Amino acid sequence: MFLPRLHHHGSPFLRRFPTAFARDFRVSPRSWLPRSSLDITTKSTPETMRFRDEVAKSTLPKSFSDHVRHPGIRNQILFFTFGSFVAFSIAAKLTNYDTSYWAQKLSLGSSIWIMGPPGSDQMRKMRYIDYAKKMQNGLDRVRGAVESLPIILKSLATWAYIYVAQPLVDAKEGRRVCWTIAAVNTGIWVLWQIPRLRPFMKASFSHSPLSGKSYTMLTSTFSHKSFFHLLFNSMALTSFGSATCEYLMREQENNPLRMQESTIQYHLIAFLISAGLFSSLVSHTIAARVTFPRLIARITKAKTQPVTPHLLGTSVKERILPSLGASGAIYSAVVVTALAYPHSEIALIFPPTPPIPIQWGVGALLMLDCIGVIRGWRMFDHFAHLGGAAFGGFYYAYGPEIWHFFRNVNPMPYKPRPRDHEPSSKVS
Repeated sequence: MFLPRLHHHGSPFLRRFPTAFARDFRVSPRSWLPRSSLDITTKSTPETMRFRDEVAKSTLPKSFSDHVRHPGIRNQILFFTFGSFVAFSIAAKLTNYDTSYWAQKLSLGSSIWIMGPPGSDQMRKMRYIDYAKKMQNGLDRVRGAVESLPIILKSLATWAYIYVAQPLVDAKEGRRVCWTIAAVNTGIWVLWQIPRLRPFMKASFSHSPLSGKSYTMLTSTFSHKSFFHLLFNSMALTSFGSATCEYLMREQENNPLRMQESTIQYHLIAFLISAGLFSSLVSHTIAARVTFPRLIARITKAKTQPVTPHLLGTSVKERILPSLGASGAIYSAVVVTALAYPHSEIALIFPPTPPIPIQWGVGALLMLDCIGVIRGWRMFDHFAHLGGAAFGGFYYAYGPEIWHFFRNVNPMPYKPRPRDHEPSSKVS
């Protein structure tokens, strides 16, 4: 073979290429590069590595907290502002319309008010008489409808109607409004008892800060899932809502403008709606800006187990629960009553207590809510309670002025005037 002959020391081919065949054939072709090129490549390696590190740093995955979308509060603030504005605007417009109707009816249809335009008390009395007549007409219609039935059934139908209608006729307007709201709450509670509707009720009649919804701030105010929750709230609403209604009427009479007002029902409804919205807004804001970031930070720092979306959903849902109920609006009425009638007394039915000053009772309730916030109790929405109490204090101080502002913005269709033809007195 010719290969051994190529290794001869005296071969001119080997002297010309002394190491061409002394290396293994598996060597990289880069070995043919000049040494200076190899040195340049070696010296540039640290710079290349630093460039790669910078690229790696810029493409690192985001942290867990960066991937979590925090619930917002802007839409909820706008919903509270717009909802309260609409509620008071509609209430003021309906109140002015009703007042104008009764003022015109009394001024033109009766000679009792010839000495001047009818006042608020006279219009309320006439509305009460008209309401009693409507209930009497309803009784007559019931008797006519059951005329062909046996005497026992006729007596039973008449008794049932009177049993329901008589307390409504005897009650004041504010109490009737509270009973109407309690009836609406009862209807919503009945819907909660239907298993097929529970997913819809949970999504539409309970407010969850993590859902991003705003309209549930309003619907959750009239929603009660537990019967005892509904019962206690209805009783409290009837008691303190009626007292709040009396205070609002008193302030209307003491207003320097002496604006006439035939009904208080629309004002009371607007007050309760705004109070419920504000209490829901406070609860939502605390959950979105305080509770949720703390939970995310706690999960991010956890080292005992890997963080997964399922773990995130479980941990957050266990602590940020949906809220519902009229407690926030009722707290507003309770605070208004305590400030308007500081010398009154209250007594709790459960647990039974002797009469105590209302300010002591309200102070104890607020103290319990503060302790619940500090201790992290989750049975009640304590932030919603405190938000409702704050709204009640604000409305006690500025509510009557705000109400008169809305009534002035929506002028009455008819302004009552004295009768054109007044009898002239003659001296004999």
